[in-house]
Amino acid sequence: MVNELLVNLVNGALGTGKRTARGNQAYTCPFCHHHKPKLEVNFTENKDGINKWACWACGKKGKTIKSLFKQIQVDASYFQELSKLVKNVSTEDIGEIKHTLLELPKEFKTFTNNKDIVARHAFSYLKKRNTTKQDILKYNIGYCDSGQFANMIIIPSYDNTGKLNYFTARSFEKNPFTKYRNPETSRDIIPFELFINWELPIIICEGPFDAMAIKRNVIPLLGKNIQPSLMKKLVESKVQKIYIALDNDAISKALGFCEQLLDIGKEVYLVELKGKDPSEMGFENFTKLIQTTQPLTQYKLMEKKLSII
Repeated sequence: MVNELLVNLVNGALGTGKRTARGNQAYTCPFCHHHKPKLEVNFTENKDGINKWACWACGKKGKTIKSLFKQIQVDASYFQELSKLVKNVSTEDIGEIKHTLLELPKEFKTFTNNKDIVARHAFSYLKKRNTTKQDILKYNIGYCDSGQFANMIIIPSYDNTGKLNYFTARSFEKNPFTKYRNPETSRDIIPFELFINWELPIIICEGPFDAMAIKRNVIPLLGKNIQPSLMKKLVESKVQKIYIALDNDAISKALGFCEQLLDIGKEVYLVELKGKDPSEMGFENFTKLIQTTQPLTQYKLMEKKLSII
């Protein structure tokens, strides 16, 4: 029998996985970041807390969820929840979790007064993504020309105190082996929180380029899942209006988020993008779409769920 509570906990750390055979679920590997879900975790209930996991691309593997969580450096709260579900996690394990200070790659460079060939290629890529000079300055966007993140745009995220809590690395090469490569740290954070006013309407979108195009009070997801920290903040905050603007291929996810937020009394708007993501639409067109979007009711939610079956 599959331990569904354990599945939900790992989904919170890695993003929702894809069910495979024999109680396994496949995820995007946080170690090699292969473009296909190559990290498989076994969720069959085991008295001794043994849940084997392995990545078929890079070879990383282990026997327990505890070892997986330690290697990807999840928040201590995950270990507290894990201790309730398996027998091999103790209070000593929880006490050992240390929060290391996340830093930008040592090869990180800004675009200010920098016109070398790599900077020009990186800047050209940003222009194609409709990223402005103002966006580059606002979000402290840079790039790397060497190291683990060579030939990648670096988009930092800062918490409400201005402390770095994550960064996204996106290749600007024409045919990259890996499009994205992210830091080996917990993704259970609130991206771009530094720029959020929790008393005004919030927009939830998929990626940082979409967020920069939307500009105002917007939070990009790290993938297609609302992380526990963000959901907790949405529940506890004074914000009443929440707009969900995910790509068409994530419509079922978007409807799930809408249902969760409606159930806690929020006024929810499902923004239907009609084939273009916000970074392609641009600020003005997206703003017009927002202004014409009507609040979602439970009846309309059910209609939309039935329409995708």
